[in-house]
Amino acid sequence: MTAVIIATTAATVTTAADETTAVIETVPTPDGPFTILERDGAVLASGWTADPVAILGRLRPLARPADVVTGRTDAAAAVAAYYDGDIAAIDGVPVAQEGTVLQRAGWEALRRITPGAPLTYSEFAVALGSPGAVRAAASVCARNAPALFVPCHRVLRTGGALGGFAWGVEVKRRLLEREARR
Repeated sequence: MTAVIIATTAATVTTAADETTAVIETVPTPDGPFTILERDGAVLASGWTADPVAILGRLRPLARPADVVTGRTDAAAAVAAYYDGDIAAIDGVPVAQEGTVLQRAGWEALRRITPGAPLTYSEFAVALGSPGAVRAAASVCARNAPALFVPCHRVLRTGGALGGFAWGVEVKRRLLEREARR
């Protein structure tokens, strides 16, 4: 199933998500509980928490589904495979994010970063075609809702330090170590 990405510009926002139901599922991982919010087979948001409110909070208010039900998500199998050593299992999982043109381009670029070969924010800005836009590159990562599936953890501070991560620096460190061993 392919994801429909509801495109927006900085000036317009669509509310198509208001009329749909999403499914939420929490699965155990070695890095703690991982919750997935999915609609029509596409991941809207995800992260290392068992708190559905925290996952919904990753979405812009108008992008939040009107109804959320607990159930099985398609993406849960990819999470299990990732943690079983198939790092590429997350690559084909459909995601749907609303954002500006720059954000959408950045999220697509994040999915192209090779596991085990993280980029710095400066290198990520170059990959986006804007070498001077290091802060914008960092903002793309900070606003990424479907963590793991859009692997913002693969971007490091310009000096090579881990930098921040919405789900904790320890989770980021373990993800990078796991991917480096692949």
